[in-house]
Amino acid sequence: MKISFQETTNDLLTRINIHDAYGSKDIDRWMLEVLPLKQGMSILDIGCGAGKQCFSYLAHLNGKAAITGTDISEELLEKAVEENKKLGARITFQAMDFNKTFPFPDEVFDLTSCSFAIYYAEDIPFTIQEIHRVLRSGGYLFTTGPMPENKQMFYTIIREATRREIPPMPGSSRYASEILDTIKKQFSEVNLHIFKNPLTFPAVKPFIDYTRASLSEDRLLWNTFFETKSDFEQIMANITAVAEKWFQRDGKLVMTKVVGGILAKK
Repeated sequence: MKISFQETTNDLLTRINIHDAYGSKDIDRWMLEVLPLKQGMSILDIGCGAGKQCFSYLAHLNGKAAITGTDISEELLEKAVEENKKLGARITFQAMDFNKTFPFPDEVFDLTSCSFAIYYAEDIPFTIQEIHRVLRSGGYLFTTGPMPENKQMFYTIIREATRREIPPMPGSSRYASEILDTIKKQFSEVNLHIFKNPLTFPAVKPFIDYTRASLSEDRLLWNTFFETKSDFEQIMANITAVAEKWFQRDGKLVMTKVVGGILAKK
């Protein structure tokens, strides 16, 4: 299944910063607690974006790991490389399309991670098989993605503002079903861990900033909602009006992120 998707640095970083500012829990800490990280590991991070997880792994392991980050976005990789230089270029970053054969030999990594990206794969069994191929025996795959109940307030406000049905999102519509089932078929041990993080907005503006970044980042996925810039701005104005009504009623806006972490052993 080919998915039209375009990710930009500004939209992605806006959402990450909002998660950090308004979330009550730290997803990075949760991931480090779930992962069987050990010094000396060889780690591949697929869809690394600007390198957030790679840098987290490096810090947690005190630099004692061989980490490779890959992404299809040149813009995001440039951001990762810039940050990597500040750390003495201790991580390898390179371009890779996970819809094609990975440019690595068989059984070379102890851990392969893919955070909030795997559900954009065109052929899930192919991508999972490639991950399985490059892992050593006993190695781990760890991937994260939104569960079906993720950020329901966000979608409810959009429905109320537009009176339209939400188009299927690749994450919440594929992650806990197609992706989890495929991983179970290819790996010997599979466990699903759940992370819940309420984002509490004390004002309407940061919620609107998050919504604008989300809709703009995923605009190609929302093509039934808007075709022109004026369509987008009118929908944002309608969403803002509904969010202000909710805020006046409740005194805050609370959107709960519900993330699944699949940890699979080869």
